[in-house]
Amino acid sequence: KTLLILIAILSFSGLSYSQTGDIQIKKDARINALVAKQSEVVPPDTKTKIKGYRVQLYFDSDRGTINNARSRFIAQYPRVDTYVEYNAPNYYLKVGDFRTRLEAEKI
Repeated sequence: KTLLILIAILSFSGLSYSQTGDIQIKKDARINALVAKQSEVVPPDTKTKIKGYRVQLYFDSDRGTINNARSRFIAQYPRVDTYVEYNAPNYYLKVGDFRTRLEAEKI
């Protein structure tokens, strides 16, 4: 009985090692282009960044309200840049590109 089990194990192990052959991969040619594009190194943003201040004037969940406040501010201060940022669920109206806190407080 053990002899039959031993012969069965040896024959199955021999079959598992006797499998040889070639593998052919068929793929779309665009895959190589996609892989090449994804592996490209993207240089970092080269804009000059400095520390500074912006004044937050208003925040609300309604963009229309933010745009009205922005229009009123631009009418009074046309030379000061305005920025609308969205951080769910609110919109934030921020103004100015000030280098010091004192400059920001003057507005």
